[in-house]
Amino acid sequence: MEADVDIVVCPPFVYLADIKSWLQGSAISWGAQNLSQHKDGAYTGEVASSMLSDFGCRYVIVGHSERRLLYGETNNIIAEKFAAAQQENLIPIVCIGETLEERKQGVTEQVLKHQLDAVVQRTGIDTWAKAVIAYEPVWAIGTGHTATPDQAQDVHALIRAYFTTQNPSIAKRLLILYGGSVKGNNAAQLLAMPDIDGGLIGGASLNAEEFLIICRAAVN
Repeated sequence: MEADVDIVVCPPFVYLADIKSWLQGSAISWGAQNLSQHKDGAYTGEVASSMLSDFGCRYVIVGHSERRLLYGETNNIIAEKFAAAQQENLIPIVCIGETLEERKQGVTEQVLKHQLDAVVQRTGIDTWAKAVIAYEPVWAIGTGHTATPDQAQDVHALIRAYFTTQNPSIAKRLLILYGGSVKGNNAAQLLAMPDIDGGLIGGASLNAEEFLIICRAAVN
């Protein structure tokens, strides 16, 4: 795989020790699917950013759509988790996206802006120099609806424009991933879009052959 393509594996917490032993010394990085916003304290069952550092994690996913919808994580909680990750020098992969109803109402841009504003107001714009964004159109995940490459590109351009108004340098370097059912048969078209810098791969990552097809699409 080309050196300018980063591959990151984010397993459930219980597999981090195995992932570390398998990937250590390779070109593949690893991270976690979630973290606690609390640095320490009596929070039984939570996993702090310092614990992830103990397992050699470099990245952590923050605010995945399922965390927002199923576990009630608010924009403010996600902002706190972003800050907690960076305190341990972890790179947060911040997930943002709108539901089908919000898209139908034409409020996609406002929804994404509110999600991003919460983090920017909590940590400042400069912190995004060490962060990644993943756009997850919730309406295109397991709903039968599919985002076209052009639809995905339009939203990625909106996200890039949001940062351009605040810090053009960060906007230019910011990696914006697409996380709406990326598969082997659509990865090349999606990754060819100018503002789509990579993919947040869900179900397709569980099939090694299909995941490799996606990785090769990123190289080409």
